[in-house]
Amino acid sequence: MKILNRLTLAILIIPALAAACKNTPGNNSNSDSTTVNEPGNGSDTNLPPVETKAPNSDYKPAFAGQTRAPGMRTKTLLTVTVINSSLNAPWAICNLPDGRFLITQKAGTMIILTSAGVKEKEISGLPAVVNAGQGGLLDVNIDPQFSSNRMVYWDYAEQQSTGGSLLAVAKGKLSADETKMENIQVIYRAKPAYDGGNLQYGSRIVFDQQGNLFVTTGERSGDDIRMKAQDLSAGIGKVIHITKDGVAVPNGPFANTVNALPEIYALGLRSPEGLAWNPANNELWEAEFGPRGGDEINVIEAGKNYGWPVITYGIEYSGAKVGDGIQQKAGMEQPLYYWDPVISPSGITFYNSDVISEWKGNLFLACLSSQHICRIALNGHKVIGEERLLAGEGQRFRALTQGKDGALYAVTDGGRLYRIAKK
Repeated sequence: MKILNRLTLAILIIPALAAACKNTPGNNSNSDSTTVNEPGNGSDTNLPPVETKAPNSDYKPAFAGQTRAPGMRTKTLLTVTVINSSLNAPWAICNLPDGRFLITQKAGTMIILTSAGVKEKEISGLPAVVNAGQGGLLDVNIDPQFSSNRMVYWDYAEQQSTGGSLLAVAKGKLSADETKMENIQVIYRAKPAYDGGNLQYGSRIVFDQQGNLFVTTGERSGDDIRMKAQDLSAGIGKVIHITKDGVAVPNGPFANTVNALPEIYALGLRSPEGLAWNPANNELWEAEFGPRGGDEINVIEAGKNYGWPVITYGIEYSGAKVGDGIQQKAGMEQPLYYWDPVISPSGITFYNSDVISEWKGNLFLACLSSQHICRIALNGHKVIGEERLLAGEGQRFRALTQGKDGALYAVTDGGRLYRIAKK
């Protein structure tokens, strides 16, 4: 049934599933709705773990609840709507102060969408990107004072004239007509450049309470470079802490360490595509890809070493051990939670609205290879429940955000923008 050029489907199913959505061409808001609920039969918590496949290894968790937490189900009646299905490989979604969305597209463009999903603007004048493999135009975030200064920060894979590519962080001022970036400056480059492939650049950008940037950097995947995640003279495989001008925030944990980059805040990361503040306790949380197994959630603290590639709950894609095949080592942090098999977590966000009250304080992860949105319930640092949402959509979920209206919005590699809201 078409109403105002919108195709609407209404189906009742449990929230771990979602119905297939049809799309219509064009840049307008292509809206397909599915009603999702749990009819109330049986328990909604302490269900069997959502992961039923065998793990890739026989590695044992370091503590109870570190993996395969109890399953749970959302009780609130939800409406899932595809509000745009014409995006071009979107990679990041950022809220603008007026409720619209700023979205990056991997090939190198930024667009602005209304809160209803309608494309309003395309932003030109961005630096060239390496749109290959996992490279391209990646994350975007706006200055905390964007309403007055219109500054935007983003990162991308950049080709180097001397060979290889690296993750670059840039800033620019969004023009008054919202069609171009002005006075663009590259403020940081995560060195060294690498010419062995176009994988695992990272990256996400968040601002701290003082207006400085935290940036995650990937270790670029190759056997010949990934050990630099443990190297304090290299900017890859790290959480970087820089000012808006791209210099190290003063008094960092390695500021007085010989040969260390002073901007390094934490080390030992593999492919960190998730970074978000936990509003409950003002902690910085990170999610990253493992190899075969070993996807992780970590709480990032200054000066801490998160272990890759020395310790991991994953194995090589070949089936061999990673390094010595160990999962624990003194001086290296354990993940708060891990997955085996992988879910391939990309963007993450904490839900901090009262609109869907049972979700408040929960962590949501956009999952690629497992093709669902993962909901994690927490008690402090302990995962007490896990749910898979939209697992029937057949979409690689890349990034998500909580909108101004209390709905959850998610973009997929297939070009969709979903709105998940209370019915």
